[in-house]
Amino acid sequence: MRQALWRVHAGAILAYALVAVAFTWPLAANLSTRLTGGPGSDAGVYVWNQWVFRHEVAENGQLPYFTDTLFGAERPANLSLHNYTRFQNLVATPLMRFVSVVTAFNIVYLLMTVLTAYATFLLARHVTRGTIESWLAGLLFAWSPLLVTRGMGHFSLVAAAPLAVFLLLLLRADGHERMRDAILLGLTMAWAASTDVYYAVYCLLMGVIFVVARVVTIEKSPQAGHARAARWGLDVVILCVAGLAATIALTGGWELRVFGQPLRMHSLYTPVLALTILVLARLVWHLRPAVTLPSRGDLWRFARLTAATGLVGAAVMSPVLFAAAIRLSAGDFTTPNIFWRSSPPGVDVLALVLPNPNHPLAPAAIQEWIYTRPNGYLENVASIPLVVIAVLLATWRAGWRPSRWWLGLAVLFGALSLGPFVHVAGMNTHVPGPWAFLRYVPLVGLAHTPARFSVVLMLALAVMTAAALAWAGRRWPAHRRLLLAVFALVAIFELLPAPRTLHSAEVPPLYRHVAAAPRDAKLLELPFGVRDGTLSVGNFTARTQFYQTAHGKTIMGGYLSRLSARRIREVRADPVRNALAILSENGRLAPQQEADLLARGPSFIRAWNIHFVVIDAEKTSPVLAGMAIKAFRLHHVETNGSLSLYRTEASTTD
Repeated sequence: MRQALWRVHAGAILAYALVAVAFTWPLAANLSTRLTGGPGSDAGVYVWNQWVFRHEVAENGQLPYFTDTLFGAERPANLSLHNYTRFQNLVATPLMRFVSVVTAFNIVYLLMTVLTAYATFLLARHVTRGTIESWLAGLLFAWSPLLVTRGMGHFSLVAAAPLAVFLLLLLRADGHERMRDAILLGLTMAWAASTDVYYAVYCLLMGVIFVVARVVTIEKSPQAGHARAARWGLDVVILCVAGLAATIALTGGWELRVFGQPLRMHSLYTPVLALTILVLARLVWHLRPAVTLPSRGDLWRFARLTAATGLVGAAVMSPVLFAAAIRLSAGDFTTPNIFWRSSPPGVDVLALVLPNPNHPLAPAAIQEWIYTRPNGYLENVASIPLVVIAVLLATWRAGWRPSRWWLGLAVLFGALSLGPFVHVAGMNTHVPGPWAFLRYVPLVGLAHTPARFSVVLMLALAVMTAAALAWAGRRWPAHRRLLLAVFALVAIFELLPAPRTLHSAEVPPLYRHVAAAPRDAKLLELPFGVRDGTLSVGNFTARTQFYQTAHGKTIMGGYLSRLSARRIREVRADPVRNALAILSENGRLAPQQEADLLARGPSFIRAWNIHFVVIDAEKTSPVLAGMAIKAFRLHHVETNGSLSLYRTEASTTD
């Protein structure tokens, strides 16, 4: 029995590995020379993550949450708020003893897709008890258009296995509430945080929803629908507010004066918000749900287990929490500001039902439309496979019904993924989604890009599809094999993204000079800048950090997911770095700023021990290049394509 079970799991993993190779082809044949994302995009930073983690642990022998490889090492950069992919880094570290950084990165990427698929398989098998149906659930989730697209740049989101494992542990713990389960859930939350902090937030949300669903009972009240006068009064108010919103939409609004004060009404945001709240209130009034709270004993038991989960998770994450505490004590702990109307948008409703845009036969118009959406292609692909929609609708019509848990999870996270305001085919309906309110909740607001909630939506749909297929197999047992075979073939065809577009991971030969320089030598690349996920000073490209994995020297600029305000002030306060940032943005210097750059250039090079300067002719204006050559007294060494390497006087004194 155990041997047969072992074969089932081994076979599932092997099949997923074959799919991983096929769906990323020809990556397997180019592990050391190609990437599924461009080095100048986020992919370059994710490769750098794995390199710098090993660099700090193996070469510097220190905690890998501080590094002296960025920003000229004016002081160590704190990586506690950076999307550091710690779990993937741990997996890559031993691999880099035998293979190159790029090869290790690609192997880890493939492993993460297989692990995500297998974790989903385990979850679906717990729900359905069907092996083939569960394997198909893993296929649907791990190689959904959503996760395949994130494998072009947002690689941390590909490692979604903790989400499936967390849900599996929740379901197994249901009805037991043991300390062992709380400990395992805490470990899984820590694992989720080590792949992507968003996933820790999602686990937290799912855990809260699960606990509330188990300890709070909501039923329809016998008084539902009574009190006609109050109900009609609410209906009148709803009609009035709807009329106001329609008038503003048709006329563009108006401006009045009330007691001498201007009253402007030009936007639909506030009227539609009020209308939405009123409609929800009307629905609640109609249902009049009766809420039954748990007993004091139940509350105490769940509070104790929740505390255990939190303590275990905090213990495992103590190194990064230590680094975060240091950053907090220094006043450098920053989080993005959340605004009412200007926060990141969510997924367009149309994007959920579009055909797979990564498919070789996908119309170019689909990709072009997605590229025009805010935050671009990587954040807006969320296509639910059409075969999933078809199966769910067909089985629903035949009598299958999903569990309330999975349906509720899909609806809630799907609604959250729509962002603060619902968009349909590019049009802002001004209808607020649940994220318009949840984004202000502590910890939950850390997941400030709502489109990524669609990951949990897709996971729930994959499990629901497996459940629907298992139900269909039981209802029509004679046709089960044919049904599953047809579904598998259609699903594989629809999900197919191969051949994948690959990007060169070649490092220009000129960096061999930088690699051969003394350990304390530093590199300045132009254009220059510092950047994080929300702001940019100058014009820094992730390609610079990617090339650093080959030469290993400290660079003057840098990218992290979160920069402190102090780091920005330091750049702006330095006359030379500030001038370089302005010119890198194609700005113009004041006469005094230009004079300071020329006068302070030699001392700047000596003070920072900059041995080399690389100038990218494609991104650097002739004004910046000419001024840098003059101010820093540069000597040309080598040119590769658009990149030119210059030696400084600091390098000749060694």
